[in-house]
Amino acid sequence: MVVARSCGQSSVAHMMARLICQKENTVRQRLREWCWDQKDKAGKKRTEVAVETCFEPLLRWILQDWETRERRIALAMDATLLGDRYVVLAISVVYRRCAIPIAWKVFSVDRQAGWKAEWLRLFAFFEGVIPADWTVLVLADRGLYADWLFRSITDLHWHPFLRINANGKYRTEDSSQFLPLSNLASSVGCHWSGRVTCFKHRPLICTLLVGWEEGYTDPWLILTDLQPNQANLAWYSLRSWIECCFKHTKRAGWQWQNTRMTDPHRAERHWLAMAVATLWVVRVGGEVDANLSPSSFDPLPLLHSSKRSQPRLLSCFRLGVLAILAALLNHRSLPLGSFYLNHDYFY
Repeated sequence: MVVARSCGQSSVAHMMARLICQKENTVRQRLREWCWDQKDKAGKKRTEVAVETCFEPLLRWILQDWETRERRIALAMDATLLGDRYVVLAISVVYRRCAIPIAWKVFSVDRQAGWKAEWLRLFAFFEGVIPADWTVLVLADRGLYADWLFRSITDLHWHPFLRINANGKYRTEDSSQFLPLSNLASSVGCHWSGRVTCFKHRPLICTLLVGWEEGYTDPWLILTDLQPNQANLAWYSLRSWIECCFKHTKRAGWQWQNTRMTDPHRAERHWLAMAVATLWVVRVGGEVDANLSPSSFDPLPLLHSSKRSQPRLLSCFRLGVLAILAALLNHRSLPLGSFYLNHDYFY
């Protein structure tokens, strides 16, 4: 996939056939059958790839090489569409303005139902995987907020960082009166944080972080279980990095938008190949870009890209692809990369 610059089976089969000196049709059929269910394969001793059994190992793969001093990690959750064919629910580890998928579910657009059960199943794969003394943030945009999601994240001893709309109500700990959330975010430049009971219907006791910075269309209202003095509103900016992951699966990377697959189960296995390839190139690209930290929750402004001493001209994903290609062209060993830390800012 890296050499072909595509996840397309025809492109990968053509490249692999040339590299290993085998017939292209033979290689293509092997790749096709790798994505198939057992019942769709010829022969009596065929098996199928059980994608869900790979989610925990993917996360452990990342954790085993995470900087030993950095016992903090951020996960982002979101959904993405592939035209009118698929919707994908994904949980990813965010790293250096990129994201590495560790769990996902693919639906046909016309057959998707409620997402609650699927999100709960995805999170259940990671119970007890991350050490208990780590700080784990789970970031989600306002379209995904639900009280069951907040509680499911805290049940894992992780910390929700969930954005909500400003059309609800809240009350502070020293008040019995519910007030509109919009009162806290009435103009650009406002900031507020405190312990509250949020929402009159299905009330939730939590910390509310509010901020509206210049350059943003809407304010950020974030709910978390962390205490106000433990949380920084700017951490929510990490959520947008999962959107880079979706770009890298498509036109900015693996070209998944060109797939002709119509079976969601086969697409989930295809995503496994993309997840492993993404993990590799982002690790390598992160080592190339090692002047910046992979993870930290230290204070940074909302528009924190201005803090970089040198702007990043290429993403870690692109840097990783180029580094691997350069190693091949120069007949060097393929780089494996590393999750690299050398100072304390989360970029």
